[in-house]
Amino acid sequence: MGTKPRKSSRAKTKAAAIAEFSKGEDLSVYREMLLIRRFEEKAGQLYGMGHIGGFCHLYIGQEAVVVGMQAAIDDGDQVVTSYRDHGHMLACGMDAKGVMAELTGRANGYSHGKGGSMHMFSREKNFFGGHGIVGAQVSIGTGLAFANNYRGNDRLSVTYFGDGASNQGQVYESFNMAELWKLPVIYVIENNRYAMGTAVKRSSALTDFSKRGASFNIPGVQVDGMDVRAVKAAGDEAVAHCRAGKGPIILEMQTYRYRGHSMSDPAKYRSKDEVQKMRAEHDPIEQVKQRLIANEWADEAELKTIDKDIRTLVSQAADFAMNDDLPDASELYTDILR
Repeated sequence: MGTKPRKSSRAKTKAAAIAEFSKGEDLSVYREMLLIRRFEEKAGQLYGMGHIGGFCHLYIGQEAVVVGMQAAIDDGDQVVTSYRDHGHMLACGMDAKGVMAELTGRANGYSHGKGGSMHMFSREKNFFGGHGIVGAQVSIGTGLAFANNYRGNDRLSVTYFGDGASNQGQVYESFNMAELWKLPVIYVIENNRYAMGTAVKRSSALTDFSKRGASFNIPGVQVDGMDVRAVKAAGDEAVAHCRAGKGPIILEMQTYRYRGHSMSDPAKYRSKDEVQKMRAEHDPIEQVKQRLIANEWADEAELKTIDKDIRTLVSQAADFAMNDDLPDASELYTDILR
C-alpha cells in the first residue's frame, strides 16, 4: 500500500502492508479484541433471555477491523458506524457498563435507555453513533469531515459501513462531495460477504469494493480485515493520506461475521463448514494469541488470566445493567426537537 501522488486522474487499488507490533502492542490489541468478543457473547445470551429487546447485531469475527483502525487514529478523530456497533463503542473507550445498560434499556445507558443497541452515542469519546438506516451514517461521516475541513482542525472522520450499504445511493453522493472538496474522511467498508443474507457475488456487480470510489477518483485499498496488523498498516496510510489534504480514501476490510446478520437470523444461506473454516484458519484473536505464544511474549496461563479478567469485567457490566433503574417517564421528553 502507498499514498504517493497519483500520476493520472484514475484512482488505483494498492496492496496493503503488515504492521510490526511490539509485545505491548500485541497484548493491547489482544485484550481489546477479546473484550469485544466476550461482550458480544454476553449480549447474545442476554438477548436470548429476553433482557435485550429490538434488534441486536453482533460483531463477533470482525474485531480486528475496529481495533486496528482505532490504533491508527488520534484522540479527537471521529467515528461513526451502522447498527453493528457495540465493538466500535468499546474500541473507542466507551465504558462496557454504560453500553450494556443501554442495550438493556436502562437509565444509566449512554442514551439513557432510549437508544438501545442501534442508537447510542458518546460525544466525549467522539463516537457519533450507530445508525439503523442502511448507509445513513456515510452522509453523517462525510458531514463530520466537512466540519473538520471548514474548521481547519486537522481532525478526520472514520466512517464505517458494510458491503450491503455500499449499494445505497447516498454513499455515492457522499463520495462525490468528499472528493470534490478533498474532505478528510476514511471510508471503511466492512465486507463480511453477506450483507443481510445475500452473498456479495449475487448482489453486487463489482465485488472489489476498494474500487467503489474509482469514478470519483477516490483511491481504495483491499485489506485483510481478519489480521489486525494489516488493518493497522492500512489505517496508518489512510490517516497520512487524509492529514496531507489529499481527500477521502476507501479501505475495504475483507472480514467475516460468525453469527447471523442479527440475533433473529438463522444464517441458513451459508454452510456450517464455511463458518468453521474461517474460525479455524483466520480468527483474528487466535492469530494474535498464537503470535504471542510463538514470540514467547505470553504463555497459555497468562492468556487464560487475561481472558478470566475480561470475563469478569463483562459479567460486572451485565450485573450493573440488570440492576440499573429503568428510565423515568420524563425521559420521553428529553433529547428531542420541538
